[in-house]
Amino acid sequence: MEDAKLILEDGSVFPAKSFGHRKSVSGELVFYTAMTGYPESLTDPSYKGQILVPTYPMIGNYGVPPQDRVDGVSKYFESEKIQCTALVISDYSEHSSHWDSCESLGAWLKSEQVPGLCGVDTRALTKKLREEGSMLGKIVFGDEDVPFYDPDKDNLVAMVSSRETMQYGTGKYKVLLVDCGMKNNILRCLLKHDVTVKRVPWDYDFTKEDYDGLFISNGPGDPVMCESTINNLRKAIKEDRPIMGICLGNQLLALAAGARTYKLKYGHRSHNQPVKVPGSHRCFITSQNHGFAIDESTLPPDWEPMFTNLNDGTNEGIRHISKPFFSTQFHPEASSGPVDTESLFSAFIDNIRKYRNER
Repeated sequence: MEDAKLILEDGSVFPAKSFGHRKSVSGELVFYTAMTGYPESLTDPSYKGQILVPTYPMIGNYGVPPQDRVDGVSKYFESEKIQCTALVISDYSEHSSHWDSCESLGAWLKSEQVPGLCGVDTRALTKKLREEGSMLGKIVFGDEDVPFYDPDKDNLVAMVSSRETMQYGTGKYKVLLVDCGMKNNILRCLLKHDVTVKRVPWDYDFTKEDYDGLFISNGPGDPVMCESTINNLRKAIKEDRPIMGICLGNQLLALAAGARTYKLKYGHRSHNQPVKVPGSHRCFITSQNHGFAIDESTLPPDWEPMFTNLNDGTNEGIRHISKPFFSTQFHPEASSGPVDTESLFSAFIDNIRKYRNER
């Protein structure tokens, strides 16, 4: 393993060893707390432009699953490639063992030309990020150097969204899915129901489309960059056709309604975030990956919070008080889980069924 360095924008330097692709890169440094699921996280488009730091110390012990596809969709990954800029871990397990593993994590990173560093004190790194907030960082080899890069200044959604329309399934109900950086498991969850899904790019004008329900996917970066999507949503919420959003989709729906968003100190990226239904004792454990949130105080009178984060009180979902529109900040489609809230997809389909029957 070749020597490398992780350098933070505050001047901190973490010596490391490289087990991935040899390439100097920079991006936003973020941590996530899941114990498992690195194939999901690495291929999640919401991590575009970010250097990922898992807090769990040992990574790579179960290798990487095969590139199998079912109905034209990857069976195990959330997109067609690794989306994050780099991976930084504490201990790399060189010997992977799992019945479904086809290659090591290091081999996968190298084949996708993504850097991977190990031997880093990720506990100290995570404490720094918790105290100071998400920071810009860069990975350098030898005397090479690269400038710091702030991904929030770019329209990351335009980089990860599909560039053409695609159709999946042959079901009764027509769902229009706006791909802002969609995780494949959203599609898998929708296709469990009697639907035909039309997947369109983030800036596609869907206002004249014939559909029964509108779905706004997750995605990376600052939501205000998605002006085309927000403008189209403003027209959609004037109608009564059901709408569901996830993560970035939650923020875009709020912006279309007239609310504002803001950047969190270090974001929520984990598989164990508790959320509560306001006005009740109902609580769910959720998977999350976002760096921005909705300012609830700016929600219009006809919208209300649907879920609240129990750790810091931030918004975790909104809904319209009379129309069939709702969205969540967390990921009910999470794979490897938890799946406590996957029933929200059924609620979305129920709204579509009711809408169709009442037409």
